[in-house]
Amino acid sequence: MERLRVGDLVALVAPSGAIGAEELAAAVRVVESWGLKTRVGRHARGRHSFHSGTDAERLADLNDALRDPAVRGILCLRGGYGLQRIVDDVDFVAARADPKPMMGYSDITALHVALWCEAGLPTVHGPTAGHLFRGADEARRALMSGEPIEVAADPAESTFPVRVGGRAEGVLLGGNLTILAATAGTRHRPDLRGAILLIEDVNEAPYRIDRSLVQLRRAGWLDGLAGVAIGQFIRCADETYPRTAEEVLAEQLGEKIPVLGGLPIGHGERQTAVGLGVRAVLDADAGTLVVQAAYVRRSAT
Repeated sequence: MERLRVGDLVALVAPSGAIGAEELAAAVRVVESWGLKTRVGRHARGRHSFHSGTDAERLADLNDALRDPAVRGILCLRGGYGLQRIVDDVDFVAARADPKPMMGYSDITALHVALWCEAGLPTVHGPTAGHLFRGADEARRALMSGEPIEVAADPAESTFPVRVGGRAEGVLLGGNLTILAATAGTRHRPDLRGAILLIEDVNEAPYRIDRSLVQLRRAGWLDGLAGVAIGQFIRCADETYPRTAEEVLAEQLGEKIPVLGGLPIGHGERQTAVGLGVRAVLDADAGTLVVQAAYVRRSAT
């Protein structure tokens, strides 16, 4: 799949939660500062229940972007909740026929997984367009540079102590842990044998993190993994219980495969964008995750 380049049109869509006017305006300014053109989905500023619009409205905006040959990339405006309600009706035929870069995180994990399972498409796990202030330079590099991205474990991240030494190579897949667990049992089950699993989460008590990991294990998602890349687990403390999120992660994942925590990927104030569905090298001894480019440079025409 080809990377975005200056002059390309990108669609800003809200397939999950609603976004405010100021956030939307800021997203447009940042994306256009990269030299890209923007088109905001018709229902992106809507609000219905938990979402930016009805299921039909949100699905229409997403499918319009997938089907329109003028659109060369899709940036999701925010996460929240809602993609699980519409993901089975995404136009995967259009996605396969005209692959285009797509970026988001959190609830957008459902779309990452679906595009990989249905079309084998790489995507970018990075800040939603409404949160580009958390990693605009990194997002632009992931979408437009065509260069590998190296992410170093950060001692300031709470998950930094979670580590099992070793080196793993494989396709990087995953995203938000809660959404991955909610996806288990649906038709979108990625083959994770030989893969590196990326996980992150926010506002989840340690027992719920344990429950999600146990769900993935029981569903067979953890069988044959090459390694685990652990991003940010933000506001996951619960004084009611004596265990921490990091202790749960270490217990559930501390097997005989490399595990690297402390990666600034997820819901934190600093969000590094990385490709999913592409080759990566996890070196837990060196404390690095090197992810190949999700999108290649275009050949000269």
